[in-house]
Amino acid sequence: KADGMIGNIYSMGLVMQALGATGKFYAPREWDCAQALSVVYNHEYRQPMAIAQVLPVLVGRSYLDAADLDCAAGSGMSPSLQLSLSPELTTTGAPRAPITVHYSIVNKLQGKHFSHDISVRVPGGSTLLAVLQAAAAEKPNIFSFKTEQTSWGPMVVSIHGLAANADDRTYWQFLSGGDALQEGVGTYKPWDGEHIQAVFSTY
Repeated sequence: KADGMIGNIYSMGLVMQALGATGKFYAPREWDCAQALSVVYNHEYRQPMAIAQVLPVLVGRSYLDAADLDCAAGSGMSPSLQLSLSPELTTTGAPRAPITVHYSIVNKLQGKHFSHDISVRVPGGSTLLAVLQAAAAEKPNIFSFKTEQTSWGPMVVSIHGLAANADDRTYWQFLSGGDALQEGVGTYKPWDGEHIQAVFSTY
């Protein structure tokens, strides 16, 4: 993409490893490594899997280099990296000001179609998962949902009783302003007044 994103923020680490490792053998077109690294530097990684995939890129390596590691070399081969991870709470421990998030669920794909909206208040800095939980607590007969734990964090597999199905190639896609979110519900933090849509989709 024009901003340096390759796929999405989750795929960046592995794609950059692949491009770096195969650049001398296969180069369909030039890619701007510095621009892609800028995307990585400006993103706040929190999922262990995403961090594990992007760390090799930050030291100019790929997983393929593991075969050539010299374990007798000691700590000199591991440069120190300073990663910025923001705390979940304010430094004073004070609660964050509440925000309002507008949340919609839409199914125009299967069975009986539906579209429901709700506005919920959650503490500032809350994840999208907290928004879903607040909506489900307020109107459980409409906004109930189920998640499955993955190595990338919780994944929403069912909303309003409608479950994603790999055989049907269906899933729940989360959007903001018509654009797919680049993070999962466990890490994405909505802003005050944002409208999040969960749309039953196919791939």
